[in-house]
Amino acid sequence: MLTGFIGLGVMGGPMALNLARAGIPLLVWNRTPSRAAPLREAGAVVAAEPAEVFAGARTVFLMLADDTAIDQVLGRGAPGFAERVADRTIVHMGTTSPEYSGRLRDDIREAGGRYVEAPVSGSRVPAEAGRLVGMLAGDPDDVAAVRPSLAPMCHETFDCGPVPNALLTKLAVNLFLITMVTGLAEAFHFADRHGLDRRRFLDILDAGPMASDVSRMKAAKLLDGDLSVQAAVRDVLNNNRLIAEAARASGLASPLLDVCHALFGETVALGHGRSDMVAVLRAIEARTDDRDRRPGRR
Repeated sequence: MLTGFIGLGVMGGPMALNLARAGIPLLVWNRTPSRAAPLREAGAVVAAEPAEVFAGARTVFLMLADDTAIDQVLGRGAPGFAERVADRTIVHMGTTSPEYSGRLRDDIREAGGRYVEAPVSGSRVPAEAGRLVGMLAGDPDDVAAVRPSLAPMCHETFDCGPVPNALLTKLAVNLFLITMVTGLAEAFHFADRHGLDRRRFLDILDAGPMASDVSRMKAAKLLDGDLSVQAAVRDVLNNNRLIAEAARASGLASPLLDVCHALFGETVALGHGRSDMVAVLRAIEARTDDRDRRPGRR
């Protein structure tokens, strides 16, 4: 029996490719057919429509942008939904609200299917290297059945308990990521506008205790002015919104996140929605330049 994989975007494409290269027989589909070409070359079967994936696979991984895309491929709310999910395990690997995930689990179970949350931490480069970190939630038996298939994509996986704890954990991880990268961009801007040697500044950061794989990767992009996407600004903004909504629902303060939310919104408005998240630097620069243009400033 084939394993299904739907969603071959910036993250899903390399994730599925790692599965295929590990020898897992795959049946894949993507809304933009050209993105399936590397999978076909790696031996995967490319479906013409999502229904073919559910008809030919008992486990289907979904790496899709949002709840609307998920509902569409599942046929949720339509007569064919139960036929697609019954006797199958649906593995939700994208990032949606925890509330949505809980409702989806209930609908899939009612239709006779099984459901596992498996969001991942990492961007395009770790996805290509099979170095993502997986967070799992669901029935323990279902999680145990899915875990071996995650090995080609994730170098570590963690049990997070029942749904929606994996997604809540992912949102907490992303809160740290968003604020960290925004802080790095602001520090880079501070050093740059004071005329400091930018490379030396970043080398000092890299030599100190705050260095990480993320800081090294994003620092290089800041230095080179490289906005090619690893984690897109518009996706970060959507994640920011999901975290803020989860915080509000629990009565939690999120002061750093709220500032980042505004900055990433401004980054999108400046036309950088498809750029890498380091493009938040452009919003910070714009705020500085606006201050410089105010009357009375030299």
